[in-house]
Amino acid sequence: MAAATHAGSPVDQWLGTGFFFPVGPQPDRPRLQWLSGMARVRQSIETILDTEPGERVMLSTFGCGLRQYLMAPNTVATRTAMAQEISEALTLWEPRIRVTAVTVTPGDDPSLVWVDISYVRLLDLRPDNLVYPFYLR
Repeated sequence: MAAATHAGSPVDQWLGTGFFFPVGPQPDRPRLQWLSGMARVRQSIETILDTEPGERVMLSTFGCGLRQYLMAPNTVATRTAMAQEISEALTLWEPRIRVTAVTVTPGDDPSLVWVDISYVRLLDLRPDNLVYPFYLR
């Protein structure tokens, strides 16, 4: 959802507006790209999943810690531990949503797992989900 679509709406004010990551200019003009609304929330979820605790100097506990599962076997135990880790990290670091389910399933490639995150947007209790691929190798 682009910032111009609902700029200044109560939804965007609650969900927030921030830089598109990675930070860079808009393709058609020399201005920074911005995200707002649910696009901002989805990017925040991906940032949490992509960040390892200790990676951010000023917020050293931020992140999910999925890299500990690199080179781990694609077993039920690994996938269950990943789902728990993801659920805890999102509950801690993303206050605009309530996680309802995290399912980690094997992909066609033995090194691939699909992370399916179901959540409810707390502003209006709308359900949504995000599917995130993660490679164990």
